[in-house]
Amino acid sequence: MTRPKIGIVDDEASMRDALVALLSANQFDPVPMANISEFHATERSTALDLVLIDLQLRDESGLSLAMDIRRTKDLPIVMLTGRGDETDKIVGLEIGADDYMLKPFNPRELVARIRAVLRRYGKSPEALSVPPDDTRLRFGRLTVDQKQRILIDETETEILLTNAEYRLLDYFLSRPNEIIPRVELLSELGSDLTKYVDRTVDVLILRLRRKIEENPSKPVHLQTRRGQGYVFIMDPARSVD
Repeated sequence: MTRPKIGIVDDEASMRDALVALLSANQFDPVPMANISEFHATERSTALDLVLIDLQLRDESGLSLAMDIRRTKDLPIVMLTGRGDETDKIVGLEIGADDYMLKPFNPRELVARIRAVLRRYGKSPEALSVPPDDTRLRFGRLTVDQKQRILIDETETEILLTNAEYRLLDYFLSRPNEIIPRVELLSELGSDLTKYVDRTVDVLILRLRRKIEENPSKPVHLQTRRGQGYVFIMDPARSVD
């Protein structure tokens, strides 16, 4: 079975070596690169399935590379950063990065995140070898296929979500019509979001609303309860106090 090719763009040789060892041990084919130029040279001859990008590259911007990738191709992106910089995290989410982790990270968690993103894009061997079942949840005109981890509309057209957006939606669907405090959303999204809670959650909520609501400024499904948290309404005809 073909191993997914994972690009690693990081200017620290020790970090690249560590990631190569970790990914190799977990059935991935790592492709290490020290800078943006090496990435562009590599992608011309190698079909990558996902790329890990360090935000703080020496004299270069990992965010700029991520933006360039998102403009030109549908390549999954997981961003790595050693800084607790709120702006970089928010920008990374807004440009469409599928996930991000803070250094130092838990190796098992990083592997799990990579596998989740690959499943989202249908790029993992597991996703390709397991046929879809009928595990679907419908709300309004949209349906979530929880086996394939995709969101589709009434014409069976996929609405692309980043991994963070899907995780948030899936969590809401597991607790429909229930007011969920912001701190619980933070816990579900992961320990790497322990800082700058309000702004990060707000960004993800806003982005998700743009994809699931007819009118994001007047949401009928993903609603805010001021001072309490958020609630996901499966049936808009039903009110939640």
